Amino acid sequence: MSSKLYVGNLSFETTEIDLQDTFAEAGTVSEVALMQDKFTGKSRGFAFVTMSTAEEGQKAISLFHGKTVQGRALTVNEARPREDRTGGGPRREFSGGNRPDRRY
Repeated sequence: MSSKLYVGNLSFETTEIDLQDTFAEAGTVSEVALMQDKFTGKSRGFAFVTMSTAEEGQKAISLFHGKTVQGRALTVNEARPREDRTGGGPRREFSGGNRPDRRY
């Protein structure tokens, strides 16, 4: 079973090929997804790397978490599922301002 890893604190010059080559030291890399800004196309400083087995994923975490790559100490851990992000806080009904309820 594969292991998906979150890799954070990346240099903005890091490429998917750089990550592929780096994480290949820990085993077979199935996929690399470098997150980019949708408007500028520039790196957002984090990526997801999928290792082919859970053991290789754990090895990659132990090898690269805290390791300095391109002048930055990497954060490497198991990726968590994306949290559901509903748009903002609770909805409230407004009914005409702050008038007291007057019933006669």
